[in-house]
Amino acid sequence: MKVGALVISAAMVFAGCGEAPGSAPAANEVEPVVVVDPTQEVQVPGDTVAEHVLPCIVADQGGFDDRSFNQSAFEGVQAAAGQLGISTFPNIQSTDPASFGPNLEALVDQGCTLIVATGFAFAEAVVAAAHAHPDVHFLMVDSDAVVNGELPPSNVKTVLFDTAQAAFLAGYVSAAFSSREGGANHVGTFGGMAFPTVTIFMDGFRQGVEYFNSQNGTNVLVTGWDGNDGAFTGGFFAGPEATAIAQGLVDQGVDVILPVGGPIYQSAVTVIEGSGREIALIGVDMDLFYTDPTTQDIVLTSILKEINVAVRDSIMMSATGGWDPTPYVGTLYNEGVGLAPFHNFESQIPQDVRDKVAQLQADIKSGAVTVQSPFN
Repeated sequence: MKVGALVISAAMVFAGCGEAPGSAPAANEVEPVVVVDPTQEVQVPGDTVAEHVLPCIVADQGGFDDRSFNQSAFEGVQAAAGQLGISTFPNIQSTDPASFGPNLEALVDQGCTLIVATGFAFAEAVVAAAHAHPDVHFLMVDSDAVVNGELPPSNVKTVLFDTAQAAFLAGYVSAAFSSREGGANHVGTFGGMAFPTVTIFMDGFRQGVEYFNSQNGTNVLVTGWDGNDGAFTGGFFAGPEATAIAQGLVDQGVDVILPVGGPIYQSAVTVIEGSGREIALIGVDMDLFYTDPTTQDIVLTSILKEINVAVRDSIMMSATGGWDPTPYVGTLYNEGVGLAPFHNFESQIPQDVRDKVAQLQADIKSGAVTVQSPFN
């Protein structure tokens, strides 16, 4: 399918800090689940917070209410601000890539001491701002911030996630669900744009389905990503392009869909609800069952990235003089990624499948099973 054109607007929205959109309760204690409590106090070096600390955040076009990585990063800043006794913090929601640089400069002008930028496309703007403002710390979420082959300056910390590991588990579960009696033996995926932070989900998902086939003698098909090319909407918005791609997957007979790209999942929900048959949805970044309760009847599970925890911890380290620019990579081993509970689908996932997924999680942690990704 063709990559759709990215719809952009010249406007940018400045907003004060309010309630974090869609705060989620703690996940149920159901295996296989990785749970990191973002409300838990983080241990930081030293006992004195810097006199002037102001964490800030700028989102990409997906917005802070994307029920995905922007929202999770926002909640991380909000958690750190709460621990620091800060009631409000500047935040900007971008509406086109041309505004990334000006948005970062606007936050510097507002006295921000650490700026969180969410999204792979921010890398060049973040590096330029970091060079221009060496006394400001920058947290780059979902990018290694390597620009023109050069590593970022020391006031930039990158936060990355090996989501292929958790997506592998989701792919295995999806294949098991699709190969049940009466199932379609066919699953699908599509993304917003072909960024590495999007395709890594699709890669892991595909590998998990293929592993299930190899272990069970099944032939569950994957449509939407072949390992090199796939279906992308061209942006991170719910709308006609996302709806058309989701409808195409449904028309081909899939009964599980993994949309990767913030709000594009909303278009998949619309298509699923109008399909007249049982089709399960896989969420990404946050537990969609909680962040968007309207999806609870169709969410099989979600592929989790603990962005909120990594953001909060990095801000607290910066605030206490413990800034460490060493890149962070979230994995199953360090609980930076994980798989959400099966919620309303729990009764449809047999115990032997749950046991196998739990074992796979342990095997990936130990290295007994390798999931191919840019991190290995």
